[in-house]
Amino acid sequence: MNVSLTVWLLTIAALCALVGVDFLVGRKPHDVSVKEAGTWTVVWVVLACLFGLGVFLFGGGGPTGEFFAGYITEKSLSVDNLFVFVLIMGKFAVPSPYQQRVLMVGVLMALVLRALFIAAGAAIISAFSWVFYLFGAFLIWTAWKLVQDARKGGHEEEYEENKLLKAVENRFGVADRYHGTKLWIEQNGKRVMTPMLVVMLAIGSTDVLFALDSIPAIYGLTDDPYIVFTANAFALMGLRQLYFLIGGLLKKLVHLSYGLSIILGFIGVKLVLHALHESGVHVPEIGIPFSLGFIVLVLTVTTLTSLRAAARQERREAAAEGEPGSAAAASEA
Repeated sequence: MNVSLTVWLLTIAALCALVGVDFLVGRKPHDVSVKEAGTWTVVWVVLACLFGLGVFLFGGGGPTGEFFAGYITEKSLSVDNLFVFVLIMGKFAVPSPYQQRVLMVGVLMALVLRALFIAAGAAIISAFSWVFYLFGAFLIWTAWKLVQDARKGGHEEEYEENKLLKAVENRFGVADRYHGTKLWIEQNGKRVMTPMLVVMLAIGSTDVLFALDSIPAIYGLTDDPYIVFTANAFALMGLRQLYFLIGGLLKKLVHLSYGLSIILGFIGVKLVLHALHESGVHVPEIGIPFSLGFIVLVLTVTTLTSLRAAARQERREAAAEGEPGSAAAASEA
């Protein structure tokens, strides 16, 4: 797409306005209900679809397919990120009324940092076409690592603070308890961070690590920085509501990591084929319509098999809990 500077500025202004509305809605700490989370999740999905319609009207079918393929991929990777967000919330014992504020600021930080990643990626790609080989190989390796982590029960591990976060804590100090939504307080004559600020930094810095595979993944579907940025923005902005909507269902998505590994591996192969094609090697290239259909199919199958496996596990646990009771009742009789 030939996107002018004016369109870029208008898009950024519109996204900032949406973030502002989201901030106003959630400015007062409160427990987010399923109804509220569901309503806003639908709103963000509808807004993404309307934006996709706008891309179709002004850019045609090709860019539209790239946007939706990128949006669905980034949204799926974001859902996987929610597993880690749950661990972070548990690690820092964030009170439930403050969780929506933590996620809001953390996602905002992630948007800004990802914009820098996207700009850097666009500059590298325009200067070095061979970087597609690197991106492709990295995604294939990430896909394999995702499978290995899933086999080991990676989502069940405890969250460990990264070195940068620990260094910040040591430098400024951390208060011993939460002080509402305050980020800094005076304690013993020294200005220190509150746990609220620490957990926000944890969410934001963790999402930067997630960007290391999500940004190359979307560049495997489109090399248009405008589509890459908007797809990421719409995928991230509804993440806060999605956290509260499917938080209880996350443990049932037992096959999600396998599905995402297939998608990342697929995009990695697509990137390598594209790089070979750019180098003059006659190899088949994978089109966007096929990519979009493949991604949707994998996610659908993954969700269905996950829910089926989770239901089967629940029946086993219910049966196991019922057996001792039945035996005791039989002995009493």
